[in-house]
Amino acid sequence: MFTQESFKVFEIAGLEPRLQAIREEIQPIFQSIDEIVKTELETKLQEPLFIHIAQHRRRTVYPPENTWSAISSKKRGYKMEPHFQLGIWPDYVFMYLSMIDQPSKKEQMAQLLLQNNLLLTQLPSDTVMNTDHTKDHYEFITQANVKQALERLKNVKKGEFQIGRVIPRDSQLWQKPEQALEYMLSTYRFLVPLYQLLQF
Repeated sequence: MFTQESFKVFEIAGLEPRLQAIREEIQPIFQSIDEIVKTELETKLQEPLFIHIAQHRRRTVYPPENTWSAISSKKRGYKMEPHFQLGIWPDYVFMYLSMIDQPSKKEQMAQLLLQNNLLLTQLPSDTVMNTDHTKDHYEFITQANVKQALERLKNVKKGEFQIGRVIPRDSQLWQKPEQALEYMLSTYRFLVPLYQLLQF
């Protein structure tokens, strides 16, 4: 499970030192949690899923400001379709259903979500969304801001939409790893109907 040492990785200066710390400190945690999440999701979805852990190979100068893993139905990638993410910024860990980097059919997906607004408004009160995966900003969802975000996903070429929950760095959950894991699993469970809606 993530600890305060996981968050401290982003205080390390330099590309290679930080990447090495990500590989040693964070990626084994991703692998461990994702194996559990993958098993849970495969049971619910009745389809094989694959784990992808970001390697940041394109970076040549600047150290990554965050890192993440993804679970998707594609073996060779994940950004071309809605997928589940587990990631960490310096101030929080996130569990999202993600539509990023201009996936195919994103306009149709946005329209489907707009037409099923009740599905979004019946999510837990601590559900958040993010509309740019490169920025650490998130906001708690309301009917108004969800509609605005989905309209942007539909109409703006680079529009993105991520929805789920976060665990702040200072959360007491990190003192209780089993409860933290259950909170993560419950987040992915309530995202499953949204994921299923987007399979067409």
